[in-house]
Amino acid sequence: MKIVDARVVLTSPGRNFVTLRIETDEGVTGLGDATLNGRELAVAAYLRDHVVPLLLGTDPHRIEDTWQSLYRGAYWRRGPVTMAAIAAVDVALWDIKAKVAGLPLYQLLGGASRERVRTYGHASGADLPELFDSIRARLAQGYPAIRVQTGVPGLKLVYGVRHAQDSSQSARPVVEDWDTGAYLRNLPRVFDAVRQEFGPDLPLLHDAHHRLTPIQAARLGKDLEPYDLFWLEDCTPAENQDGLRLVRSHTTTPLAIGEVFNTVYDYQTLVSEQLIDYVRSAVTHFGGVSPLRKLFDFAAQHQIKSAIHGPEDISPVGMAAAIHLDLAIHNFGIQEYAGYTDLTHAVFPHAFTFTDGYLHPGEAPGIGVELDEELAGAHPYEQAYLPVNRLQDGTVHDW
Repeated sequence: MKIVDARVVLTSPGRNFVTLRIETDEGVTGLGDATLNGRELAVAAYLRDHVVPLLLGTDPHRIEDTWQSLYRGAYWRRGPVTMAAIAAVDVALWDIKAKVAGLPLYQLLGGASRERVRTYGHASGADLPELFDSIRARLAQGYPAIRVQTGVPGLKLVYGVRHAQDSSQSARPVVEDWDTGAYLRNLPRVFDAVRQEFGPDLPLLHDAHHRLTPIQAARLGKDLEPYDLFWLEDCTPAENQDGLRLVRSHTTTPLAIGEVFNTVYDYQTLVSEQLIDYVRSAVTHFGGVSPLRKLFDFAAQHQIKSAIHGPEDISPVGMAAAIHLDLAIHNFGIQEYAGYTDLTHAVFPHAFTFTDGYLHPGEAPGIGVELDEELAGAHPYEQAYLPVNRLQDGTVHDW
């Protein structure tokens, strides 16, 4: 079997997705997700101009060799563009291999370790009544755990809270505002109110989204201890891995980190010193199924669990690959699932299901996702950016 064609498909059924489609001389095809939100064209060009020519004529079954060749052979290693491109190839090749075997991908990863995959949903509100309504809506959808994001008094636009200007696909970045002191004072009051309203048993999560220094993150983790969070996510920019030692020494609130990481090297200190409790990288941004499985095995040696990144900008292709991993690995923790628009479901017909707050990849051979290229072509790429964040005096801050 040889690869005879590989092409990149850009589509925007509500937001932009970059998909790689690999074809073999035996008619078996595979799909991979290469979406990098706000920098989609960079990955598309990397694939089309630099990676696809290397794939033609090669054996699709040599997944590890292909991965190592694309990673080491480029010389300029790592980074989100490179790793998203490699991820698309890796997932597409696993899709082909599983289809040839006539099995869903999770069976090639060792089979199921559980019957279904637990998820958490997103709830947010500018104020408490709006937040409570959002939590009730997620509970009505069956989510067994809820991420809580809230407005901050005095701030107009805050990460994680839907607003009139909100756009994940804006031709110019939406500017949000920030005041760390106001946030740190407000958030414990919010979680106190949520616990009073919804009781002690509902698993609650919160995303600080890299906006705190280590000592600020330590204070927040300690202040939130009475509310028994499932985790505090991205409490401080984790490129400063040493900073997590300070956070860990001050709080027992569980910590989740890694959605912006691209390789296992970003995790070495965090995992080996047990400074976090959940690893958050996505299949799409970490180089694919192959390296993410290796990360989870590394994490398992230190009693750290998985929590694959799963926002709306991970396409159903990347989500399906994640669900197969979730079902197979032993140290699964939880899966983020923001859901998709009806149009996105139509562009990417898939076997995975979401029922009563739990996902299952389905039993279709491969990853279980197809691409309706005609419908995808009717919704072309739209230039888009993520928001940016500024302090009250106008200084750019971590979003």
